Amino acid sequence: MNKLAYEILVVGAGPAGLAAARSAASAGARVGIIEDNPYSGGQIWRGGAEKHRDGRARELATAISSATNITYHTQTRIVHAVADRELLAQTQHDAISFHYEKLILATGARELLLPFPGWTLPGVTGAGGLQALSKGGFPVAGKRVVVAGSGPLLLASAASLLEQGAIVSHVLEQASPRSLSRFALSLLATPGKLRQAAQLGLGLKLRATRYTGNSFIRAAHGDTQLQQVTASIHGKEHRIACDYLACGYGLLPNTELASAVGCRITDGKMQVDEWQRSSLENVYCAGEGTGIGGVDLSLAEGAVAGYAAIGEQERAREFFGRRGKWQAFARQLEESFALRQEVLQLSDAETLVCRCEDVSYRQLLEHAGWRDAKLHTRCGMGACQGRICGAATQALFGWHKDEARLPIFPTRVGSLLEE
Repeated sequence: MNKLAYEILVVGAGPAGLAAARSAASAGARVGIIEDNPYSGGQIWRGGAEKHRDGRARELATAISSATNITYHTQTRIVHAVADRELLAQTQHDAISFHYEKLILATGARELLLPFPGWTLPGVTGAGGLQALSKGGFPVAGKRVVVAGSGPLLLASAASLLEQGAIVSHVLEQASPRSLSRFALSLLATPGKLRQAAQLGLGLKLRATRYTGNSFIRAAHGDTQLQQVTASIHGKEHRIACDYLACGYGLLPNTELASAVGCRITDGKMQVDEWQRSSLENVYCAGEGTGIGGVDLSLAEGAVAGYAAIGEQERAREFFGRRGKWQAFARQLEESFALRQEVLQLSDAETLVCRCEDVSYRQLLEHAGWRDAKLHTRCGMGACQGRICGAATQALFGWHKDEARLPIFPTRVGSLLEE
């Protein structure tokens, strides 16, 4: 097994991780970046920060690639918190033990998927999931797509799918027109976001894509493949023919690694202080793991975490104002796109909630909590280890999933034996 040591170890190469790495490296510290994808950029700057149209992405990529004290480890996934200040990672070929003095977690977020009749049909995907697949070469050109769920990600996903040649007929947003109007007014305080939203909206209009609030998917239909969906649009049911349904109800922080190393998690988010320091003295957290707020907040938090980790508090403090501005935006985002009760009550008795272990809504109703349901139905014990159904049952029943079990991800036995 390879053994590597860094003064600052950053997990995640999205905006927060890249900003943290650049800041931490500014004083000459040895910095390692671990990323489980082949390229930097995370989900926001997917496919490589150096290629992204966002100038901030290219600037960060250039700064990091030119720094001789920063080392990238791509296609590398943390699977085990071995001991204090030691993580076990796995690459395509071998295992690596990483030792660190300070750890910065920038592990991002994943989509919240909620069950409804037909959601397990082939052709039903996450909104961000289909966006990522299409960017990676999955053929959507000429395919009829409905995008549904909640939050600004729907607009970005639809725009990306249109760029790839998809025919996006509808974008269905569950938030009310009043909430959407209030959110639009709040964008006056952030002209860049307002301009971006206007451009996305204009792009949809030019492509004849219908964007409607107060709308959501009730069911998906098809024999062996998605053929159409039933949607509630302003209180009336409509049948819409489509080849793909891209459905996502916002994002959830990825906190498994933070939990595994012993960080305190509160309300599903990593708890941090003003320096982005977690409940552990040597562990910092930045980006979506501390709460969903978008790229601007991630960049500010990453800069604060990187400077604070090397003891440069004054330089970290320079980003406090920027961070506060985008934290306020994040609060507005959460309030405007809060989920309505209807989308939490779409499952019928036979709707599968845990897709890995085929556990239905009816089976879960017989149990009082996550632990009880897990012991009696195997809910959460499949390949995703509760990452999808755990979030769904929290939304549906208010259950709280167990803390992350080790290994965090499926791991080769040989890697664990080497450890």
